[in-house]
Amino acid sequence: MPSNPNASAAPTATIAPTASLGDGVRVWDGSHVEAGAVIGAETLVGRGVTIGAGVVVGARCKIQNAALVYGPAVLGAGVFVGPGAVLTNDNVPRAVNPDGTKQDASDWQPTAVVVEDGASIGAGAICVAPVHVGRWAMVAAGAVVTHDVPDHALVAGVPARRIGWVGRTGARLVAAAGDALTCPATGDRFRLSAAGDQIEVSR
Repeated sequence: MPSNPNASAAPTATIAPTASLGDGVRVWDGSHVEAGAVIGAETLVGRGVTIGAGVVVGARCKIQNAALVYGPAVLGAGVFVGPGAVLTNDNVPRAVNPDGTKQDASDWQPTAVVVEDGASIGAGAICVAPVHVGRWAMVAAGAVVTHDVPDHALVAGVPARRIGWVGRTGARLVAAAGDALTCPATGDRFRLSAAGDQIEVSR
């Protein structure tokens, strides 16, 4: 059970004694929050989720059923992780060493997936560490992310490639005059970089 009386966990959830849950956190049935994990206030952890050792999750995140978030992943505030999504921590996975002996924790160095504030990882998507997903970016369902994703980028496919840009609501940005882009939902304005691979807010 969580040590914070203002957080709640289902009876079948497993919360490590050294995990830290913020006020208003809810952890549903069958989920595991491992040693040293930190989950920010008002975050919802769905059913059958694994939050690995040392993971840091920001406030007001939503981590859907059966997602696997392996340490040392870092999620900013307001991040969405869809059902069945996987954030890995080993880009050269092996069960054994070259001599056939079983690997243990001392035989490899885990690497992080970092997801910045407001970004979304779609259902069944896989982020292969080490990658960085920028602020308010959106990873489409089923995508496999093997390279960094810029702020506000919409990426899809295997491997994931940028197919557009999105605003803070998730609405696709609309091209305006020159290098300008506009969010149809909020009216926010953006400017495309000269190389066309980044955008910045110009509102």
